Amino acid sequence: MILSMTGYGKSVATYKGKKINVEIKSLNSKALDLSTRIAPLYREKEMEIRQTIQARVIRGKVDFAIWVEKDADADATTVNAALVNNYYTQLRAISEQYGIPEPQDWFQTLLRMPDVTSKTEAETLTDEEWDVVRGAVDDAITHLVDFRTQEGAALEKKFGEKVDNIQHLLESIEPYEKSRVEKIRARIVEGLKSIPDVEYDKNRLEQELIYYIEKLDISEEKQRLANHLRYFRETMAEGHGQGKKLGFIAQEMGREINTTGSKSNNAEMQNIVVKMKDELEQIKEQVLNAL
Repeated sequence: MILSMTGYGKSVATYKGKKINVEIKSLNSKALDLSTRIAPLYREKEMEIRQTIQARVIRGKVDFAIWVEKDADADATTVNAALVNNYYTQLRAISEQYGIPEPQDWFQTLLRMPDVTSKTEAETLTDEEWDVVRGAVDDAITHLVDFRTQEGAALEKKFGEKVDNIQHLLESIEPYEKSRVEKIRARIVEGLKSIPDVEYDKNRLEQELIYYIEKLDISEEKQRLANHLRYFRETMAEGHGQGKKLGFIAQEMGREINTTGSKSNNAEMQNIVVKMKDELEQIKEQVLNAL
């Protein structure tokens, strides 16, 4: 089964008032090109996350993100009552000692004092929370792989159709190929007859015709193209990870089709070659997305 490099996966987990979102998406690329956006609390696990993605995604331009949404109650800043009381006591003492009038609005004054409404405790990542996050990461990657598998099945079906079309077009060349030889022979002989007072050696003419027709022979090109078509099918059946190999085979198929076109010397054959090129071009466009 072929896998596509295009995919998308998302997973959501909850932990103590937190909604942990994990998202991963990928496009085609020659190698693994991974960019990450990870919530600060989980950045210490970035290397582990990267290794997990690399092992399962293998290749592609991958964007990965983890972000956290917190419940309003859990995210609310707590007023440090003890610190407020301490500031209040100190300010009243200073007011009495130096005769400075007390503030008219104690509440606003105290709220502006340092660290009254800021959190002083540092958030740490526990093993329990990381197990939840790691599970969400695995789920998101699994969804991505499932998406790639579905896209890969569609790619494989399309490749099969295009390869079959090229095979049928290749077989349709044979009748024109046989009649072409007689047409070439007749055209040369008629051309010689149209020239007055020209004598020619028929044996020499036959030798030259044989040489000329051999140069236009496409038997080897047809055989090699048929082999490439068969090899392309066999490679698809080998499973995922064959995208680059399929691309190389498609290039070789193109060489044989181009040579066939240059040797055809026949309008009907050239039309068939153009159709084969069109089918192959569609394969080349899509094979870039195969893993």
